[in-house]
Amino acid sequence: MFLVTGATGFIGKHLVERLSASGAPVRALVRRVDREWPCPTARCDLATGQGLDEALEGIDRVIHLAGATKALAPEGYYAANVRGAANLARALEGRPVRLVHVSSLAAVGPSPDGAPLDEDAPLHPISHYGKSKAEGERVVRRLKPDAVVVRPPVVYGPGDTDVYQVLKSISRGWFFQIGGGERWFSAVYVHDLVDGLIRAACAGTPAAGRTYFMSHPETNSWTSLASAAARIMGVKTRPIHVPLPAAYAVGYCGEIWSHMARRAGIVSRDKIAEARYPHWVCDSRRAAAELGWNAATPIGAGLASTLAWYKEMGWIRY
Repeated sequence: MFLVTGATGFIGKHLVERLSASGAPVRALVRRVDREWPCPTARCDLATGQGLDEALEGIDRVIHLAGATKALAPEGYYAANVRGAANLARALEGRPVRLVHVSSLAAVGPSPDGAPLDEDAPLHPISHYGKSKAEGERVVRRLKPDAVVVRPPVVYGPGDTDVYQVLKSISRGWFFQIGGGERWFSAVYVHDLVDGLIRAACAGTPAAGRTYFMSHPETNSWTSLASAAARIMGVKTRPIHVPLPAAYAVGYCGEIWSHMARRAGIVSRDKIAEARYPHWVCDSRRAAAELGWNAATPIGAGLASTLAWYKEMGWIRY
């Protein structure tokens, strides 16, 4: 039976739906039950570990997605991405349970020379988010050495609210570029990532203790993404170049707004620190060779289905 943490998040919802639709026994880990679920749920607070032993009853595969991609203060990243992972891994010590720990390319950091990073690259995170994900990996490796670590890059698809902010600006005719020069990135469509996570959870002994990047092999630029999205929506975009000092000022204002609203936002100095680097790219050939996994959805097709979902939901008009 699968246990999915972070089941209320963007990736978690897709994963639970896929497992439920396939008939696989799955339990969703939630902090509160506030809606109907397609599967049984277990209430648990990973930050304290309360309810974790009950949630793990009868479980033989755990896919750990719970964490924070944004926070009101740096300590918020470490509380969610390190403490929660530690409590889960500690509860699994000595149990014959496959743990798939979902980390991030941010744990490794950007490529220094533009070449796609492989899993043996040293960890060199440059943001609090990345540092917390790197520390989460370390604590999981220490407590649960046979865990499988998966590092996605940019994840997009129906229901995403982060890349959505970029696409919403493009729908209005604006495309913001931070600093000078082009920015390159790896990405994975959420349905492809879900396939990869399930494969990692079900793979045999060779996957134990291994780390995998999971991305589409095509490297993208933010300019090409903007052009593709604008073409799909039938709009014209105007690039707005934002100097780095101005971007940091906007990030600082975003933090002030988040504190006033008591709700973490995607605009912060931590995110600007990541955006200033030109190459966030990784190589997924290990996942292809060892798990038989490949990201089948090119960004054009993924954008088309994602934008169609946003349009249907009324998030974007075009």
